[in-house]
Amino acid sequence: VHLIPVNPVREDGLNPKSRKRIMPDLLTEPPAIDPVYEAHVYCNIPTIAERSMEGHAPHYFKLVSVQVLIRHGDRYPLYAIPKTKRPDIDCMLVPSRKPSHPQLEAFIKHMSKGSAAQMDGSLSSLPHFPSHSLCEMGELTQTGVVQHLRNGQLLREIYINKHKLLPGDWTAKQLYLETTGKSRTLQSALALLYTFLPDFDWKKINMRHQWSTIFCSGSCDCPMRNHYLEEEQRRQYSLRVKNNDLEKIYVDMARIVGIPTRQLRASNPIDSLLCYFCHNVSFPCTKAGCISMEHFKVIKRHQLKDERERQEKKLYFLYALLATHPLLNQTVNRLQRIAEGKKEEVFVLYSAHDVTLSPVLSALGITEARFPRFAARLVFELWQDGKRPKEHFIRILYNGADVTFQTSFCKDHYKRSSKPMCPLEKFVNFVKRDMFLIFNSTSYYDACHRRAL
Repeated sequence: VHLIPVNPVREDGLNPKSRKRIMPDLLTEPPAIDPVYEAHVYCNIPTIAERSMEGHAPHYFKLVSVQVLIRHGDRYPLYAIPKTKRPDIDCMLVPSRKPSHPQLEAFIKHMSKGSAAQMDGSLSSLPHFPSHSLCEMGELTQTGVVQHLRNGQLLREIYINKHKLLPGDWTAKQLYLETTGKSRTLQSALALLYTFLPDFDWKKINMRHQWSTIFCSGSCDCPMRNHYLEEEQRRQYSLRVKNNDLEKIYVDMARIVGIPTRQLRASNPIDSLLCYFCHNVSFPCTKAGCISMEHFKVIKRHQLKDERERQEKKLYFLYALLATHPLLNQTVNRLQRIAEGKKEEVFVLYSAHDVTLSPVLSALGITEARFPRFAARLVFELWQDGKRPKEHFIRILYNGADVTFQTSFCKDHYKRSSKPMCPLEKFVNFVKRDMFLIFNSTSYYDACHRRAL
């Protein structure tokens, strides 16, 4: 057997392989945007073991805190294509069905005993795992549960087994858990925690409810944020109207399903089609014909072009800065408290949506990042320098790839430093001060209420 060494983790964080493998992987990333390849990345189907860069640091550094922001796992569509049969996908958890996980059966048993958990408000009425033989709209699928069981297992091996972030007798005070009020985000959080925690004890699970998808908590009043979002939506509309190929595809699909083109567009067919694609189910047919892979490719290609243009234009970036400041401010305040010696909330989990992660990536300046796939994870690690205990550093990782030096506030630091991370104060200064410079403001409130120039 010839063991073939492979390259280290790729910049894009795409399913990096283990260090050695028997057969070389012939599927290299296509140079041009391939909508089918990108859709496979987005689906994030659990297949091979993922190798990640989390937890890497010089031996004399000590890991003191980890904050994780996740997107929920694979879900059933939020929209239906009118006059077509809904995709036939089973949301019952069946350990013998693929994709599965060695701990899926134990997870199901444990989740059915969750009465001792502290759940904020409406969270207590949500189910702890998906359980419908035909998925409900937006419901987490078995694939989505498995994605986060794998995330939790990977993070446990690094942060618990290797770095001892939490002791075996951990307490509720060492965790901070927050989720939006959707069953898919709560269930994703529980799946990750089940395989991550040294011992999953319901009595120590205190899940907070966040009503806002951008996690703005008590700082949501921001008129200028809404202004930039409306401008961004106008840009999206304008790009769509100019795309003749897209228009032809919508007209043809509308003819197939027998509805006006405008109605088809409003039903957001890409959301539904991605579900067929990710679950390897044939696209819907009617007497007038079938929706085809060609239809899917054109719509997905436009979506990718829109994402690229959104990164290039400043409107979304301005929206992102104002949308994410409350969450990033909370993150920075917590990291500062831990750097000062506090032992509470050393592990944080925010369970959220693509509309949460995407603006955070943009605000941090990580423009090369792909749109958040199902079960995407963004991790903030806080490290203490063992040689100079008062000095603290952060690393930021996206889907296992180290993106610390892609951030706007730490882009050039590595050229001047031998340490593979960013001084905490650079992140603090960015969140407390530099985020507002582009608005010619000195505070979040001022930036939110100052009219656009």
